Amino acid sequence: METACFEQERFRLACSRFATGVAIATVMRDQETPAGITISSFTSVSLEPPLVLFCIHSGSRVLPHFRARGRFGINVLSADQLHLSSHFTRSDARFDLLEWEMGTTGVPVIAGALAVLECELREGISRGDHEILMGEVVSTAAADGPPLVRYGRAYRTLAAVP
Repeated sequence: METACFEQERFRLACSRFATGVAIATVMRDQETPAGITISSFTSVSLEPPLVLFCIHSGSRVLPHFRARGRFGINVLSADQLHLSSHFTRSDARFDLLEWEMGTTGVPVIAGALAVLECELREGISRGDHEILMGEVVSTAAADGPPLVRYGRAYRTLAAVP
């Protein structure tokens, strides 16, 4: 492997070869206004205590709300929620015309998500051009259905391995 001439595009291409689910991280801006952002950098960290993390660009306009509020939600998208993934990457009015409700901890929960994890923020770590937000899971919900997946910079579907 060539390491002397590192290129961002080659790095992105290599990382795109890891299939990942797609989720929307949600938070309340204030008592009435929800905010959220599409993420694909989400993972479980620990079972005891139950910890998860996701990464968000340091320049994101919603990052200050995640830092300030102390609670966030992870909404794992189903295959039929592809439109939400795109909507939450482009639109400023991300929750307009979207069915959502307040979760048990006061974070926005998106209707129809395959899974919802409501978290208490435990740590924020700045690395490179992103912030890693780690939270302790305090409430969960899960449903059956096909997940929304990204691979090779495109949305994909899963096929069972025989």
